[in-house]
Amino acid sequence: MTTSIEDALEKIYESLTPVNIELIPIENSLNRVIGRDIFAKYPLPNFDNSAMDGYGVSVIDVGKEVKIWKTVFAGDSVSDDEVLPANHCVKIMTGAKIPKGVGSIIPFEEIAEPVNEAIQLPNSIQPYKHIRKMGEDIAVDETLIKKGERLNPYRIGILASQGISHIEVYKKPRVVVFATGKELKMHYEEIKNHQIYNTNSPMIIAKSESWGADVSFINIATDSKIAIIRAISESLHADFIITSGGVSVGEADFTKESFQHLGFEAIFEGVDIKPGKPTTFGKIGNTAVLNLPGNPSAGLINFEIFGKATILSLAGELKHRIDVIECEILEDLKVKSGKRTVVLGFFDGSVFRPLQKRSPGMVKPLIESNGFIILEKSAEKIESGSIVRFIPTSFQWTTDFSKSIITG
Repeated sequence: MTTSIEDALEKIYESLTPVNIELIPIENSLNRVIGRDIFAKYPLPNFDNSAMDGYGVSVIDVGKEVKIWKTVFAGDSVSDDEVLPANHCVKIMTGAKIPKGVGSIIPFEEIAEPVNEAIQLPNSIQPYKHIRKMGEDIAVDETLIKKGERLNPYRIGILASQGISHIEVYKKPRVVVFATGKELKMHYEEIKNHQIYNTNSPMIIAKSESWGADVSFINIATDSKIAIIRAISESLHADFIITSGGVSVGEADFTKESFQHLGFEAIFEGVDIKPGKPTTFGKIGNTAVLNLPGNPSAGLINFEIFGKATILSLAGELKHRIDVIECEILEDLKVKSGKRTVVLGFFDGSVFRPLQKRSPGMVKPLIESNGFIILEKSAEKIESGSIVRFIPTSFQWTTDFSKSIITG
């Protein structure tokens, strides 16, 4: 009996725990998942400073002529005991610490040139104008990064602003990819007229790496049970094994039998989805296993759903659930009812356009599309202008809570 897409995903989430944590320098942390909450140790800014090049003045000197006391540059030391003298101003540069008594910054361009080291102040001065107050950006003990968030350049900048040089992150999930089938040859090999190039494995490897996995590849040049068992045994050190092909019903499909020989426990066998119904997920000990169909579009679409869920969960990602973009469909779409059907297409930022050619065995639709929709099994026609739930494949669009991903 096949499993619904929603139940299959929940079973994946429930069966997995994140990998261990390691300590790394922030320079090596791009795209890594943070292993614990990060709190601010220091305020940002950590002192009141000028947001402009200008004159620091006291608001009580409004309308007066004041003498220039001194000039303060960014990085200059300003003692907390120093106080702006009465009837004086300070020339101050962007980022410089503000002496006590300065209540506003007036940009140079708003004041006439000094005469005898004195300037004339305007008749109105706005308090705290162009002053960055201590802690207005970040307050002490504020949560900066949550456990499970993926580090990008801006989050790395936040860490640096706190003087944090090393952080705890989840280790990259170890992924092993292999393909079965004596008809398959790698792209660096020559093929005969009865053979085909293995397109699935390079795509799965690249996708896995883009989601933050540490990936290795094992090539199987035969459909023999002995070869498949050996490949599986050599892969059990990994957190996740991904196979492509050999999961349908056929005399020479030994993949399922080989996994069972090594103690494979199925969590689901078959999904209510078209294409990709034979997709299987389970575990051997602590190693997760995903068996994908061999047809390129079918296999990679299901990998986008179930493979991503597995890798992001193992990686400790907070936002590991599929998110959708609701948009209009550009044209009428007719499908055969009875199964949850995946339709590849292109979302241009406004509307979704389904591809006309999208056979499960094709490769080209995967590059012509940037995502897909999944139609409810009762759907026969989606009319132009209807709202659909688009799932991107060209960028990561995920959430930390469950959302409906089915259209129809």
